[in-house]
Amino acid sequence: MGVFDSFAISASGLTAEKLRLDITANNIANMHSAGRPNDPANPPYSRKIPIFAQMLEQAGENGALRLRYKGAGVHVIRVVTDQNEPRLAYEPGHPFADENGYVAYPNINIVNEMVNAISATRAYEANVTALNAAKDIALKALEIGR
Repeated sequence: MGVFDSFAISASGLTAEKLRLDITANNIANMHSAGRPNDPANPPYSRKIPIFAQMLEQAGENGALRLRYKGAGVHVIRVVTDQNEPRLAYEPGHPFADENGYVAYPNINIVNEMVNAISATRAYEANVTALNAAKDIALKALEIGR
């Protein structure tokens, strides 16, 4: 693995964790967005979840493909929508209330979202630390030639 490979791997982690944090912030911001129960025209916000996958680089040798794979970072392969039922609240005066007086809110748990935010922040910090370590190693390697 070259020095620039480690830069790319850390950069992919930074990008993925930033997107994860953005999605978590979006979930928190929309947790009080109301919708009509059982109304496809006015549904409440649905929680989004990023799905990560490792990027693999196939290692070839003399034109022949080996069966070993080398890690090349991480990326978000898709963002899925949570399929849990919305939370119903009895608010008969609300403009989105149905005939029974219920309003649909996203089924978002603030504790879970805060754990996701802290986890994404820590993973981002770990990638920054790895990137800085790789940079320091590259600088020390350049100093050897002096």
